[in-house]
Amino acid sequence: MPASGPVHEALAALPLVDHHCHGAVTADLAPGQFESLITEGEAWPGVSPFDSPVGVAVRRHCAPLLDLPRHTPAADYLARRRALGWREVNRRFLTAAGAEAFCVDTGYAPHPVTSPAELAEASGGAAHKVVRLERIAETVAAGGGAAGAYADAFRAAAEEAVRRPGVVAVKSVAAYRTGFALAPERPTDAEVTQAAGHWLARGGRLADPVLIRHLLWTAVDLGLPLQLHTGFGDADVRLHRADPALLTDWLHLTAGTIPVLLLHCWPYHRQAAYLATVFEQVYLDVGLALHYTGPARSRAVLEEALEITPFRKLLYSSDAYGVAEFHHLGALSFRQGLAALLQARVDADELSLPDALRIAAWTGRDNARRLYGLPANDPARN
Repeated sequence: MPASGPVHEALAALPLVDHHCHGAVTADLAPGQFESLITEGEAWPGVSPFDSPVGVAVRRHCAPLLDLPRHTPAADYLARRRALGWREVNRRFLTAAGAEAFCVDTGYAPHPVTSPAELAEASGGAAHKVVRLERIAETVAAGGGAAGAYADAFRAAAEEAVRRPGVVAVKSVAAYRTGFALAPERPTDAEVTQAAGHWLARGGRLADPVLIRHLLWTAVDLGLPLQLHTGFGDADVRLHRADPALLTDWLHLTAGTIPVLLLHCWPYHRQAAYLATVFEQVYLDVGLALHYTGPARSRAVLEEALEITPFRKLLYSSDAYGVAEFHHLGALSFRQGLAALLQARVDADELSLPDALRIAAWTGRDNARRLYGLPANDPARN
């Protein structure tokens, strides 16, 4: 039986703000395509991603939204998904997520996915945009130009991007490109020009430590909240370099500037909690980990993240990409996991019920509203 109690009821009814996610695919997926999208690894021969915690969670918690019994076999699940069609599948799962607003990173789209406007329409919520800075830098580099003009061209392009309607934040994937063991100081103009010369001659994606430092400091100058991927990701990340504690010196230098939002964090969510405790500008979420653990273990992840984190510093995100199941599963895992841990503290008299309800609203919605300047009951359809 589902857990019950006033905290569970409050979180079940709370319109969430998903402060970091991506679009859902706009195509009917073949079985192999779907399986490849529910793992950060690969769908290996003879090993189905359905035979994993996230695969089990999909069959348990997503099947009923497709009019199927809980724990339905994977083949039946995929057949029903194709029969309904991607538009209806997306509508059902995005609506079930119960989010009043999504902050959408549009900088990663190896598959055709919904735009923020399409995500908003399918969900009945609002959608805002998160600008990925590495993509802007790579677009500038692809346009040619002299190395000495790179810094000004990148800054101008970034400033233009963040002035567009609906943009509420910027994001960097420095964790993937170089990791965080970077010199914390702002690079000099000469260093940037030299590094840009090497990159423009070589081509490829942005992975130069000097230019990544320049990108992060440009983000500070832009003045919007900065989202940083940390921790868990696909095989492209070198996990030991994605520990947010490696940002400590840079955070000292950027104190008093912009909010820094540490995304995902697992397995470094305790390090992220430390940073959020000692640096005023640092916030965190445990998105991505929530749908990969599912409701069965989301409470444990959230409990570790909240061991010392100030309650105004934790936000909700799904980091859902590709399959709309993840928008729903992330929200469900967050609601159930947070409700269970808060209700347990109320029952143990470690927390009053009014405090628990306030924490639930802060973490699920209000912290994001405050940081991104989102109005209550946001009607935007950007």
